Amino acid sequence: MLTLVTLGYSWSCAVYPYKPCRSCRGFGSFRSPLLRAIRLCRRCNGTGRTLRAGRRAYNTCLRTRRSYRDLRDRDRRDDNR
Repeated sequence: MLTLVTLGYSWSCAVYPYKPCRSCRGFGSFRSPLLRAIRLCRRCNGTGRTLRAGRRAYNTCLRTRRSYRDLRDRDRRDDNR
């Protein structure tokens, strides 16, 4: 059962990597309380979307794997010289 839930969440993060911003509720802007001016959300930079936690973890793992692979390939090239 846990495997099924994990696979479902992984699929969901792959298909829908963004979620609505918690701060602006997905609108991307606020109304200022004093002057009623429209301001962009600081958290999402006005897009209304933020990256999901599962996708953020996947991106971190992918970035770490790529940097390790590049380091390993660089060491191989240095050894062949």
